[in-house]
Amino acid sequence: MNSLAIMENVRRYRTIASLYRQTAAFRPVSSNSLLAQAREWEHRAVAELEAYFEGFRSGNSAGCAA
Repeated sequence: MNSLAIMENVRRYRTIASLYRQTAAFRPVSSNSLLAQAREWEHRAVAELEAYFEGFRSGNSAGCAA
């Protein structure tokens, strides 16, 4: 996967996490569940970035695609 696609995925994941956090602010009864969902989407974004940059560290040319 190229770097633009990865950055687009990260942007989407973080946008979804933000929406969950915003919703939690207006729905206090469901806030724990919504914040857990936000953390999961943030975790996905970080995992995507880590996997991409691991390709650079290991010298994998597939992780270095532009």
